[in-house]
Amino acid sequence: MTIDFSQQRANMVEGQLRTSDVTNVSLLDAMGDIPREAFVPGRKKSLAYLDEDLEIASPSDGIGARYLMEPAAFGKLIQLADVQSSDVVLDVGAGTGYSAAVLSRLASFVVALESDEELAATATEALSDLGCVNVAVVSSALQGGYADDAPYDVIFIGGAVDDVPQNLLDQLRDGGRLVAVVGVGNAAQAHLFVKDDGVVSSRRAFNLAVKPLPGFQKEPTFVF
Repeated sequence: MTIDFSQQRANMVEGQLRTSDVTNVSLLDAMGDIPREAFVPGRKKSLAYLDEDLEIASPSDGIGARYLMEPAAFGKLIQLADVQSSDVVLDVGAGTGYSAAVLSRLASFVVALESDEELAATATEALSDLGCVNVAVVSSALQGGYADDAPYDVIFIGGAVDDVPQNLLDQLRDGGRLVAVVGVGNAAQAHLFVKDDGVVSSRRAFNLAVKPLPGFQKEPTFVF
């Protein structure tokens, strides 16, 4: 049975994005055009448009699994960032490259930061196949950001974190925005951080439950 992915993309836009108050026309067009299935491994391609987080890499060496964020949650976060056509964006935890592909349609240039070398290689190939020439995939620790191309107009963190490291906030340009989901499970909230005259302020935007991004969790404390 042949899967009509183009119809599934249309259904995603109408049934998942619009119903979640994702209204930005450029973002809807990008997510309606970019083949999400191209960024999903092997047999899971048929699940690419489900309204849930999709595992793209299994846990290994004590590092948690990696996920492709569900479409509605992803769309709401990108919309919150208010990406402009002149913006330079840092995509933290780029995974297989889907987020970078969407951002490449909205921004001037995207640095796709990925710590897993296999995921980075997959992202590089998939983005090249789609002709995303304004994306550079770099492999490095996610928590450190990528200072070589800083400052950034937008930083997107592709998974839930316990807190946002100061060094990532330091890589924002004045007037820049960082979006992240802070917290665990249903108690987590999407935050918008904005740098103004060198000072970063933040506000809670909405509740949002997404899978954690490994490396951003606090060490457990022991109570005696």
